[in-house]
Amino acid sequence: MHAMLRGMVLAGAALLALAAPALAQERVWHHGLSFIGDPKYPEGFKHFDYVNPDAPKGGTVRLGAMGTFDTFNVLPTQGDAAPGMGLIYETLMTASQDEALTDYGLLAEAVSYPDDFSSATFRMNPDAKWHDGQQVTAADVIWSFEKAKELNPNQAQYYANVTSVEETAPGEVTFTFDTTGNRELPKILGQVLVLPMHWWEGTDAAGKKRDISAPTLEPPLGSGPYRLAAFEAGKTVTYERVPDYWGIDHPTQVGHNNFETIRYEMYLDTDVMFEAFKGDQFDFWVENLARRWANAYDFPAARDGRVVRELFPQTYNGSGVMFGFVPNLRREIFQDERVREALNYAFDFEELNRTLFFGQYERIDSYFFGLDDLRWKGLPQGEELAILESVRDKVPASVFTSEYANPVGGDAQKLRANLREALRLLGEAGYRLDGSRLVNGAGEQLGFEILLDNPALEPMVLSFQKNLQSVGIAATIRTVDSSQYVNRLRSFDYDMVYERWGQSMSPGNEQRYFFGSASADDPGSQNYAGIADPGVDALIDKVIFADDRETLEAATRALDRVLMAHHYVVPSYTLLNSRVARWDRFGHPDPLPEFSIGFPTIWWWDEAKVARTGAPRTQ
Repeated sequence: MHAMLRGMVLAGAALLALAAPALAQERVWHHGLSFIGDPKYPEGFKHFDYVNPDAPKGGTVRLGAMGTFDTFNVLPTQGDAAPGMGLIYETLMTASQDEALTDYGLLAEAVSYPDDFSSATFRMNPDAKWHDGQQVTAADVIWSFEKAKELNPNQAQYYANVTSVEETAPGEVTFTFDTTGNRELPKILGQVLVLPMHWWEGTDAAGKKRDISAPTLEPPLGSGPYRLAAFEAGKTVTYERVPDYWGIDHPTQVGHNNFETIRYEMYLDTDVMFEAFKGDQFDFWVENLARRWANAYDFPAARDGRVVRELFPQTYNGSGVMFGFVPNLRREIFQDERVREALNYAFDFEELNRTLFFGQYERIDSYFFGLDDLRWKGLPQGEELAILESVRDKVPASVFTSEYANPVGGDAQKLRANLREALRLLGEAGYRLDGSRLVNGAGEQLGFEILLDNPALEPMVLSFQKNLQSVGIAATIRTVDSSQYVNRLRSFDYDMVYERWGQSMSPGNEQRYFFGSASADDPGSQNYAGIADPGVDALIDKVIFADDRETLEAATRALDRVLMAHHYVVPSYTLLNSRVARWDRFGHPDPLPEFSIGFPTIWWWDEAKVARTGAPRTQ
């Protein structure tokens, strides 16, 4: 996955277990890389075990997406890129869905690196072609990498350890690093998204030179299994399967890309979007509201089985998440840790889970929630304790003596006790109640705005707001459209947002632009809180440069423990299953791969199901 494509999850770092040992005196090429154990599939494998290699080709899948789009250029941070651009473009390597953190060659057929991990060399696949028939070259890789770093601050931060990239032999691209021992770097370089240099540096149909730094609605040239077929700016975009796709028989692509067309419909309101799904305007709905999942599926198509519902745990296998209210430490009011901690006492998860969520959720208490080997647990001991001792002067003393715990509510008595504790902390921070207002020494009321991009969140946030107001905090809620929200998020123009961080089983370089000081002022970074803390920075380095799996896990637990102790977020809740409703027109492999449901990539159009359910409505 790639940082410039929204909703895509970044791969993590640390232990890179290799298919064969690299000898210093000779180059060893690897067809696959894995962070955990050896790659499952040997060189020359025919296809992944989880696919149906004989899956029928054809049909259309219609997908819904929130927001709008105004560009097909995925590199710069300006503009909202159209959904589905990953269907057009490809990376040097691609992931397996039945292995944790394992990639196999795609645009590059193999990768090599020295024993000290001071560089990585990718050997290009001579079969890889752009849709215009030209070969995908090392020059394309170099140009794409350099432009990504130039135009996207996240990418510049992510690849900060790469000092140079050059074609060191015909068809071979070498990335040189400013450090040694970072076992993640060969793998994350395999995720570089490759764009066609000759197309972007050429001219459009009107003879105007293209500009990779600017948004554009000109359909782009790609190398992937689909190409852009039609669009209505900001509303719909349709991709069609490329019949002579260069990778159709590639082992990582067999059994994939089975739909003839993939169409995205854009919506600005989730309620309108759900009604469109019920009305057969698109096929696949991932439910994000417990109330709707419990009560809103009593419509004819759901009652008679044309729409089916299912929980999929695969989506969250091998991944962790933190959701919550993120205060912006760039605002002075949130710089006192006691203020941030007090806010958590005003969030009554248990009451919300009972009244709004139908008991479907769990409270989050870790930045790696769902990854038991990586999240903090108990008091630190063993290697984790040794790591924390090495930075003792830079981290909160409480991490050595006490465990993090969210306040527990659920009834009026518990809530009153929690709000009293919030007031005690706020009093220590210099605030006092003046009637119904919580004020500082200058008589100024503590207040802030909670910025949202989804009206469906408002009932939950209103409960939080009510509790904040009961202790004298003037909290307001502002819900804006997705374009305005993204612009404000990129420029850190907010007091508090409701956001998330996704984590993999091997965290690494991405932690720098989640939580590192260097990303705190980088527009567009995912350091939403504005964290700039030397202890956090030191622990991130411990994660990145861990030399074995045990050290990686210990360092990550230490980082998690310190992040929680600083109260950078008011944790909310999650469900470690995907709630999916779909019009029953598709087949899929059984069983599905362990780490993904693979939709729509490895699913297919099922004529027998279509005959029972009915052909999709056309607009």
